[in-house]
Amino acid sequence: TFGKKNLDILIIFEQLQSQDCDITQKGYEKKRSKLIGAYLPQPPGVDQALPQERRTPVTPSSSSRYHRRRSSGSRDERYRSDVHTEAVQAALAKHKERKMAVPMPSKRRSLVVQTSMDAYTPPDTSSGSEDEGSVQGDSQGTPTSSQGSINMEHWISQAIHGSTTSTTSSSSTQSGGSGAAHRLADVMAQTHIENHSAPPDVTTYTSEHSIQVERPQGSTARVAPKYGNAELMETGDGVPVSSRVSAKIQQLVNTLKRPKRPPLREFFVDDFEELLEVQQPDPNQPKPEGAQMLAMRGEQLGVVTNWPPSLEAALQRWGTISPKAPCLTTMDTNGKPLYILTYGKLWTRSMKVAYNILHKLGTKQEPMVRPGDRVTLVFPNNDPAAFMVAFYGCLLAEVVPVPIEVPLTRKDAGSQQIGFLLGSCGVTVALTSDACHKGLPKSPTGEIPQFKGWPKLLWFVTESKHLSKPPRDWFPHIKDANNDTAYIEYKTCKDGSVLGVTVTRIALLTHCQALTQACGYTEAETIVNVLDFKKDVGLWHGILTSVMNMMHVISIPYSLMKVNPLSWIQKVCQYKAKVACVKSRDMHWALVAHRDQRDINLSSLRMLIVADGANPWSISSCDAFLNVFQSKGLRQEVICPCASSPEALTVAIRRYCILSNHLEIGVLSMHGLTYGVIRVDSEEKLSVLTVQDVGLVMPGAIMCSVKPDGIPQLCKTDEIGELCVCAIATGTSYYGLSGMTKNTFEVFPMTSSGGPITEYPFIRTGLLGFIGPGGLVFVIGKMDGLMVVSGRRHNADDIVATALAVEPMKFVYRGRIAVFSVSVLHDERIVIVAEQRPDSTEEDSFQWMSRVLQAIDSIHQVGVYCLALVPANTLPKTPLGGIHLSETKQLFLEGSLHPCNVLMCPHTCVTNLPKPRQKQPEIGPASVMVGNLVSGKRIAQASGRDLGQIEDNDQARKFLFLSEVLQWRAQTTPDHVLYTLLNCRGTIANSLTCVQLHKRAEKIAVMLMERGHLQDGDHVALVYPPGIDLIAAFYGCLYAGCVPITVRPPHPQNIATTLPTVKMIVEVSRSACLMTTQLICKLLRSREAAAAVDVRTWPPVLDTDDLPKKRPAQIYKPSNPETLAYLDFSVSTTGMLAGVKMSHAATSAFCRSIKLQCELYPSREVAICLDPYCGLGFVLWCLCSVYSGHQSILIPPSELETNPALWLLAVSQYKVRDTFCSYSVMELCTKGLGSQTESLKARGLDLSRVRTCVVVAEERPRIALTQSFSKLFKDLGLHPRAVSTSLGCRVNLAICLQGTSGPDPTTVYVDMRALRHDRVRLVERGSPHSLPLMESGKILPGVRIIIANPETKGPLGDSHLGEIWVHSTHNASGYFTIYGDESLQSDHFNSRLSFGDTQTIWARTGYLGFLRRTELTDANGERHDALYVVGALDEAMELRGMRYHPIDIETSVIRAHKSITECAVFTWTNLLVVVVELDGSEQEALDLVPLVTNVVLEEHYLIVGVVVVVDIGVIPINSRGEKQRMHLRDGFLADQLDPIYVAYNM
Repeated sequence: TFGKKNLDILIIFEQLQSQDCDITQKGYEKKRSKLIGAYLPQPPGVDQALPQERRTPVTPSSSSRYHRRRSSGSRDERYRSDVHTEAVQAALAKHKERKMAVPMPSKRRSLVVQTSMDAYTPPDTSSGSEDEGSVQGDSQGTPTSSQGSINMEHWISQAIHGSTTSTTSSSSTQSGGSGAAHRLADVMAQTHIENHSAPPDVTTYTSEHSIQVERPQGSTARVAPKYGNAELMETGDGVPVSSRVSAKIQQLVNTLKRPKRPPLREFFVDDFEELLEVQQPDPNQPKPEGAQMLAMRGEQLGVVTNWPPSLEAALQRWGTISPKAPCLTTMDTNGKPLYILTYGKLWTRSMKVAYNILHKLGTKQEPMVRPGDRVTLVFPNNDPAAFMVAFYGCLLAEVVPVPIEVPLTRKDAGSQQIGFLLGSCGVTVALTSDACHKGLPKSPTGEIPQFKGWPKLLWFVTESKHLSKPPRDWFPHIKDANNDTAYIEYKTCKDGSVLGVTVTRIALLTHCQALTQACGYTEAETIVNVLDFKKDVGLWHGILTSVMNMMHVISIPYSLMKVNPLSWIQKVCQYKAKVACVKSRDMHWALVAHRDQRDINLSSLRMLIVADGANPWSISSCDAFLNVFQSKGLRQEVICPCASSPEALTVAIRRYCILSNHLEIGVLSMHGLTYGVIRVDSEEKLSVLTVQDVGLVMPGAIMCSVKPDGIPQLCKTDEIGELCVCAIATGTSYYGLSGMTKNTFEVFPMTSSGGPITEYPFIRTGLLGFIGPGGLVFVIGKMDGLMVVSGRRHNADDIVATALAVEPMKFVYRGRIAVFSVSVLHDERIVIVAEQRPDSTEEDSFQWMSRVLQAIDSIHQVGVYCLALVPANTLPKTPLGGIHLSETKQLFLEGSLHPCNVLMCPHTCVTNLPKPRQKQPEIGPASVMVGNLVSGKRIAQASGRDLGQIEDNDQARKFLFLSEVLQWRAQTTPDHVLYTLLNCRGTIANSLTCVQLHKRAEKIAVMLMERGHLQDGDHVALVYPPGIDLIAAFYGCLYAGCVPITVRPPHPQNIATTLPTVKMIVEVSRSACLMTTQLICKLLRSREAAAAVDVRTWPPVLDTDDLPKKRPAQIYKPSNPETLAYLDFSVSTTGMLAGVKMSHAATSAFCRSIKLQCELYPSREVAICLDPYCGLGFVLWCLCSVYSGHQSILIPPSELETNPALWLLAVSQYKVRDTFCSYSVMELCTKGLGSQTESLKARGLDLSRVRTCVVVAEERPRIALTQSFSKLFKDLGLHPRAVSTSLGCRVNLAICLQGTSGPDPTTVYVDMRALRHDRVRLVERGSPHSLPLMESGKILPGVRIIIANPETKGPLGDSHLGEIWVHSTHNASGYFTIYGDESLQSDHFNSRLSFGDTQTIWARTGYLGFLRRTELTDANGERHDALYVVGALDEAMELRGMRYHPIDIETSVIRAHKSITECAVFTWTNLLVVVVELDGSEQEALDLVPLVTNVVLEEHYLIVGVVVVVDIGVIPINSRGEKQRMHLRDGFLADQLDPIYVAYNM
């Protein structure tokens, strides 16, 4: 069938092209409009808002066709809402020309659940409550959709083709297929392109009817290329691309380069320089031009003499004079009559219920229920008889029934809100049926549990057999209708809250009278009711008005409709019913199930009341239904759409007597509607809304429309407003809510002159629409479904209709789709959530999603922010199976919707981002100097204490070299312990005194000279675990005159990834030899090692476990303090391996600086829990003790993994005052010991002696971690001021370090938005966009700092963020080698300022920060300058001209959802990529995509390009606990992360 259909389409396509040699799009449209011109409404004049009567001028040429078309009962094709489907397809075809290339998200296999077709259940609970999304169901994939105007289409296409005989013709007017083919042909003809994405799946039509197609002779058929298969994805250019990440990102970038809608130019200040755009009104937007509307009166309510004075009186009358007359027939699930309730039985049973409610609940003295009290009615949908008896029982007893749905579980969607309504109505009694009572959930004791949020209820069963007979003399008191409340109907609002609308007895009666008059009900008519009889149209017609007129209601339960969608049509035939009450979906389902039944005859129907006739999609159901069933006796004028709302009851209904020539259809411009303006769409536009009238205003009512917001001012005639009604037959209040009642039920519409139009209040119906010509009412949407996106109004229902018209239409599982808006970055954003069919593939889903986005963009000119697909049957349901919108929205926002596919389009939707920042041109020095003087800004510079001024009795200063200091200590204090190494049990594993270290170093020096044959100046790689061997090997190298390089040993469990790094450092550092322990020697020669690297190219390996027994002839003494002492290699967070040269002079100066800052003496003990391989960690572990003589207690961080308390116990046990650790150690303690503080206290852990606990780091202080650490261990005596951080970098291994005597570390709060502009603006704690920054310790003695502009190299004032430059005696003397670009690095060690002090040579740290003068005083009495580090320059991301620091975005993202444990961000081709680690089930992965996108938009004004969800531990972290974002980026681009899900935001 596929081939046949496609050929058919292509043939038409070709004919269209071949005719007149070539027909351009313009020519085509001209021709087409000329042909259809006669049928289009004339464009109205300016003064008339709408054409008064749309009658087609009947010219001789068109009249015959006109009649021919009418006879088939279809309307002009423009007036069909299938126009919608057509528009959608045309819109999509247009997009194909633009060649959209959307990268498909990648998903881990385990997430792609292949459901079999068994999971696909027949239509069930999806039918709807009020806001039913499932109307379309599997719509329009079935023949019905195209039938609206096959003949018309056929005729047009024939006319266009110059009446060639070879056009396809359908075999019968009823067949669906070729209508679709024509429609497609039109679409394709308009677009003139080769179709690269799957052609809309026409094959679905063919199964319904066989279609004969005449093949034109001798035409060549081209077949459209099929969409690429799963392995190869076709981009929009039809080029297959591999699914590699890098290719997808390129695709995404190409797509995003397309011009967006023109940005709007006005700005408002969001309290700072960063300005969010304000949407300015479009100067060309349509404005209403009509005159002020007049209120519309309905006909007089003509009271017939024998109408009863109240509904109870009617019941009494019929119950006594015709007790045998049938009142209600209920059906079982086989469609057999289950039970017939007669008027006599209804009367006697209702009396019995009334008597029992009043006299048998509670005691005689204290009855539980008195007249006027509220009771709730809880009846299932298949038991209308019991409901009816209970309802009338309440009316007779004068108690107020509150009908609600049966709560199935304790946690039904929205059931809590219903409970709240019951509580506020003071309900204490629930009436229910026997069967329902048995089915309610019970506790083990057999009691019905209290539902969540519900008041305590007494459940009372209303079946006759359970009730006492009323005494002979008891009669209910039957009064005339008055203003007492008759019943309360519940209404669910947009936000999920439930309100009770009260309806008085007089309103109830008047409403029944108005319906009787409008619908022309007469006694004993039969009416078939498919609707929910507990509320709305079903209650008004099927329970109330029917009794007033003694009619017979055939009630079709929902469960029967599920089994047999045709059941209601069969009952209409069987009972020759005059009236049927249905919703669009019931017509729709009947069409889907219809198989040309012989015995159907609908000629008895005089009214088919369509309860949701006001919905945008109901018109297509009405049309299609008419088309199919016209041949079965259904007359066109029978279809009567009506509009209703809980507050205003029936708002309008089409009368059945008006003949077909009065049918009004409006084809309105969607663009106009978004501005609230009615423009009849006269051109052939795609974006139109086709609406049908819902008839006239109700008898006895007045209607007008007012502006939806602000003062209720009357609309102009061509303006959309909220319809308001003034009548007796309406609700009167929201129960118990006087404020809301006033706003809704007591509205006085104003004229333009400012006076009210009547003295009576109107009621807001909640419906948006207008009153058209001839007083016909048109509804175009609900206030609840209104979404205002950048100043334009869109209706959720319209968007649902567009999404459901996208091919393949059966993609959405039973049409279950929800549309709502969420507020992100000061505007509403549209979110669509749909259930996908169980059998759809990833490819299907993605294709459908991209089409929906394109269709909505074309037709509504609005972007969809997020489109999420969830598995079938998983959205929260309302009691009748519709989608519970507010619950769905709630789940979406809290990240527990668990979608199986997500597509976000922030790039298209978010148009109010701040302007990208333009960098200011460079300013010359003169103006800067003047500027500084004028504005009084300080140049940002600061320094530590001056080394020259400090008088101290430092013996070690006599020596230039550390090796000399060690020899001196070995002579003067040989047995003083310098190092103590602890094992994981906290006992001493090893220790070294001065002399032991000296002797060990001598032996190693001998070994190097004799076995290694090394010269002085050769490089030696030291590959040792953290410990004492490392220290001895280091001094051994100094004694032998070699240059040591410490290297972290490979990890035995992970050789493949760790060994190559070792190898690289050994090679790059040009090491002549490698020293290590015996164990590591074996590891280096193992089979695993050979698999990871080429072991033959290692330099000689010396094993120091076996040392020679002799001393060297002499210990090497360097000739010049500027010669190299050691090399310090480290991998930066950006993944760059850099080794710096440390001279002897710098090394000694460094040790002295630390000694002075921390006041270290031989009598001190310092605990060190750091990795000893680079930076300050190495200096503290190996060098400082030798220089200052203090004892270092060494705790290898790896030991903490087995015993997290090891470090803190050691600090406590040795009564240590100064301790150093890394962030990873601090994190281990915080996470691992969080719950153990009590037991640690019991073990005697005491931290009260600690005065400094320094985190050694090369990054912005992690303030959250240090604070939680301080809080956690406060109970164990840790002083909060003790915890601080240090700052080191490649050019200077320690710039700042919190010493013992300086002021406490300070914290400031800066404005994050200002930081992006390199400005520092202090704000109060807790203000929006504030970022806490902690000072990075105190500047070390002998260090000078200045803040410079990294681009211009000029000095900056202290309110600017700039690069930290440092001048110090312990700066490193340069890079030894860099893996990467050498030319870039040349100025890192010797930069000069471009103006100001141009003499001093500075080293550039590569970190951005700022200085702040504080109120505190330094040790030398000056005011203290605090240095705050913001982040590394290499890591900072330049986006939209602003500078962002990854950590800020990561912090926001981690807060977004409880399952995100870690996050890292980086940029790739200007796209922001966010990688999150998920701690939870893979099903949650897709929930994170919208949340991550939202939070980054809200807090950083950035659009996330790609969201990658990975497992815990995927984000690489180096030994200092810093994220290796660049490694992560490389891994991502090389497809090595095995992500759970990758989302590419459009």
